[in-house]
Amino acid sequence: MPAIRIVHRSPLAPAEAWRRLTDWERHGAQVPLTRTIIDTAPPTHVGTVFTARTGVGRITFDDRMEVVVWRPPSAASGDGSAGLVRLVKRGRAVRGWAEIEVRPRAAGGTEVHWREELRLRGLGRPFDPLVAAAGRFLFGRALARLLRP
Repeated sequence: MPAIRIVHRSPLAPAEAWRRLTDWERHGAQVPLTRTIIDTAPPTHVGTVFTARTGVGRITFDDRMEVVVWRPPSAASGDGSAGLVRLVKRGRAVRGWAEIEVRPRAAGGTEVHWREELRLRGLGRPFDPLVAAAGRFLFGRALARLLRP
């Protein structure tokens, strides 16, 4: 599976960055021709399921995801612990996993680590570099838009 790694720094506080990055419907609005369908009642928790549907007309594919780790950042303890959400991709066309980690920065603001490994059905290993490059571009752009001050 191609590995996608993105690091992004933001002036936003960790709690605000977390709120924006885990607003699944906003994710769909950042990716062209995509909308997000939430299958589980809010708030997000381990077991939440949602689908990012991408396409036009009858030509679509679903990226169905389940939250398997849900650990929001905590400032309550004074140590400013990082937040982590891990998603497992359970669709027919898209498989793999994604993690979004939100870390407080000593100088203020947040550092976000987006890690993802995905496999697109029908595309073999020779396409891994292309899938990884497209993923870094699309997810990097979505990340920057979600965290705009």
